[in-house]
Amino acid sequence: MQKMTLVFVVKGQRILLAMKKQGFGRGRWNGLGGKVKLGENVEQAAKREAREEAGVKIAKMQKRGVLIFYPDKFPGGVEVHIYWVKEFTGKSTETKEMKPQWFKLSEIPFNKMWDADRYWMPFFLAGYKFTGEFVFDQKDKVISCQLQRVKKF
Repeated sequence: MQKMTLVFVVKGQRILLAMKKQGFGRGRWNGLGGKVKLGENVEQAAKREAREEAGVKIAKMQKRGVLIFYPDKFPGGVEVHIYWVKEFTGKSTETKEMKPQWFKLSEIPFNKMWDADRYWMPFFLAGYKFTGEFVFDQKDKVISCQLQRVKKF
């Protein structure tokens, strides 16, 4: 199963999301992240991806979730490690892959994100640690989900 990362930079009452401009997930708002490469751990991958995708250098982050997604395109599933970025440097910058934008926490555009985000994101924003599994249909809609809080990873 492919391991991936997903980081969300939160500053005050705002969250940094990025519009995916190409590849899998194109046209959706999401956090920053991607595949864990050979020779790096999940945290190293999360920091690298944030820097590559939006010019954000992560200084401090906290793992909040581990989710298994089964999109139609990847029936073997992907294991996504989700982080809350507490401290960072750099100004978010558009790249060839992502167009970052700050949103108020009360105005997260769930209708333009992955369908599963509306289920697990409230756990994330409330400060909970969580695990879960999501199965999607051919149109990327959630057809089954399991989500639970955990004490630690």
